[in-house]
Amino acid sequence: MATNAAPVVLLTAFEPFGGAERNPSWDAVQAVAESWDGPGTVVVAQLPVVFAEVRAALVAAITEHRPDLVIATGVAEGRDAVTPERVAVNVDDARIPDNSGAQPIDEPIDQRGPDGFLTTLPIKRIVRAATEAGVAASVSNTAGTFTCNHAFYELMSIAANETFRAGFVHVPATPESATGDVPTLPLADIVTALEVAVRESLDPAADAVLVGGAEH
Repeated sequence: MATNAAPVVLLTAFEPFGGAERNPSWDAVQAVAESWDGPGTVVVAQLPVVFAEVRAALVAAITEHRPDLVIATGVAEGRDAVTPERVAVNVDDARIPDNSGAQPIDEPIDQRGPDGFLTTLPIKRIVRAATEAGVAASVSNTAGTFTCNHAFYELMSIAANETFRAGFVHVPATPESATGDVPTLPLADIVTALEVAVRESLDPAADAVLVGGAEH
């Protein structure tokens, strides 16, 4: 993609959904872009919480910015840590309707696509560095089956034919965005973790060999 010495990093996040007034993923990526002091440039794009529109929005943002790195983000209410995702699966199975009212159940994202894609982000290094920075973080082995997983799958499908590194990071609710009695993290902690994710992902080194599995 971009060939300049200074890398271009694209961060995506979602609009509010499910009756929420704000989406902490969007708050966080905007804050990262505003405070970023290099290397390179961080740009942001907001994705619709609409299954049918996600891929086009990703393609438009990637075409406009020609990034060297793309990290998509979204909120996972109920989680208490920032969670880089390991795998995107080829299925939409919506517990609630998206913002257009669509609610696909057990539908493939791509009829001709593979069952899944693995991230190309160094998720173990991200978790280690975020933890060292004082932010709760862990590897996630499921991105769900709503629009976050959909965006992750579509992103990795696009990235398979490009040269940029890409993946998805879920963030918890913030105290300002939580819609119920769920764990939260301060926005500043989420911003710190995403900054860590960008810096670690710009390093082309192989990922660390650390435990990141789950018993169930």
